[in-house]
Amino acid sequence: MTEKKSRSSLIATVVFTLVCILWVYPVVVILMNSLKSNRFITTSGVFAPPTAESFAGMANYIESVTSMNFLKCFWYSVVISVTSVVLIMICCSMAAWFIIRVNDLFSKIFYYLCIFSMVVPFQMVMFTLANTADRLKLNTPYNICIIYLGFGAGLAVFMFAGFVKSIPLEIEEAAMIDGCSPLGTYVRVLLPILKPTMISTAILEVMWVWNDYLLPTLVLDIKKYMTIPMAIQYFRGSYGTVDMGAMMASITIDIIPIIVLYLVCQKYIIEGVVAGAVKG
Repeated sequence: MTEKKSRSSLIATVVFTLVCILWVYPVVVILMNSLKSNRFITTSGVFAPPTAESFAGMANYIESVTSMNFLKCFWYSVVISVTSVVLIMICCSMAAWFIIRVNDLFSKIFYYLCIFSMVVPFQMVMFTLANTADRLKLNTPYNICIIYLGFGAGLAVFMFAGFVKSIPLEIEEAAMIDGCSPLGTYVRVLLPILKPTMISTAILEVMWVWNDYLLPTLVLDIKKYMTIPMAIQYFRGSYGTVDMGAMMASITIDIIPIIVLYLVCQKYIIEGVVAGAVKG
């Protein structure tokens, strides 16, 4: 039995190692090409590692930062991601707390509407959404977070509601007996308990908002505002030529913050997802 387990463990290790390599390899290819001169990417191929002749150093990164107002695009991506995720975390955790504690017909309908929003394809509402965003003046990086709240509420409410079910009601009652208002109970009691789920949900939402291309393209005025995914699409010259080196450098700059955030907070992701989806 022990020998069978060891053999199964070895096979699983080999399989998952190969899967990890397959997942990481595209990132390695992007990193390699970001260090190569543009003409060598097209002539020697995208899979060839940089050589002494093709190595461009930091030239592609400098080009990507100086062209297309990349730093401004980076700032818009940061503003949209931070404001959207903060709004989703606050509003959805409050909504989930209300749904579980009130538990009446209205709260149940509201909960299932949030869940239903997760299965509605974005393509069904994107044209109506773009028109509505223009009418309500939600077409800037500083208020597009309201739209992201609507699309991100389904997953966040689902995870928060699952975790709130596992919190004993007696803790909140004790806080209220000690003089806490509902808002004080939420801030001083509920938020500390929700920390693992909030971190894991925030990471998932940040990865979605930061890398989103379609929604900002539909809603924002591209002549005034562009996020990093939008700016990457515009590394094109005349006659359809593309500056592949600068584009690869831009993609590398784009993915670095998300990778760092994921590595720092990865221990909370599985813990929060399991707690939000299974408990209760």
